[in-house]
Amino acid sequence: MKIIGIDLSGPANHKDTALTVFQYKNEGLYFEDMITDASDEMMISAIASAVSTDDVVIGIDAPLSYQDGGGDRPQDKSIRQFIKKCGMSGSSIMPPTLTKMVYLTLRGMGLTRRIMAMNLNNDIRIVEVHPGAAIGTRIGTDGLKHALSYKKELESSKAVLNWLETIGLKGLPNEIYESTHQIDSCAAALAAWYWADPTKQPTWQWETTSAEHPFELSC
Repeated sequence: MKIIGIDLSGPANHKDTALTVFQYKNEGLYFEDMITDASDEMMISAIASAVSTDDVVIGIDAPLSYQDGGGDRPQDKSIRQFIKKCGMSGSSIMPPTLTKMVYLTLRGMGLTRRIMAMNLNNDIRIVEVHPGAAIGTRIGTDGLKHALSYKKELESSKAVLNWLETIGLKGLPNEIYESTHQIDSCAAALAAWYWADPTKQPTWQWETTSAEHPFELSC
């Protein structure tokens, strides 16, 4: 099984989009490749290459649906409440139709539509993820300060990268800590791994799906 984590940005902002590919083996995720400044075509190509050799699980950090009428989806409200109880800020969970989010939502929905069109053999699974929550709800009390500040402080970014290695992500290039988007793509893969692996357990999961909201949300 290959696990792919995607930290997505809006369609006009390729430079903040990162995709990381891992191979699951020996009860860990082993780094294979990373694409930065990723366009839709680059991501589709990477996914097609991965699925040509193995089943693929993809964790995407972006809203993959929206609430008819606007505002929060039920899963947005639920995960916001959960991470606040864990000592994290709920402000990172924003409604998919919020002005600053709507283009990200558009890209997320468009990308997943293209991916599922490739999924003729049902060997691709997609889950919406929240990398910050995947880190903050696992890193422990002592490490929470780094989970809250890794997007702003380089030392915390290094600490999170080192922690990812200890939790099972192997062979990560040291320079990943220089970009929070690269770290988030790895954390997206971590969340997808815990969602897909029957021996693991997400720290939080929204399992209800529908035609309106076709993908689960997990961290």
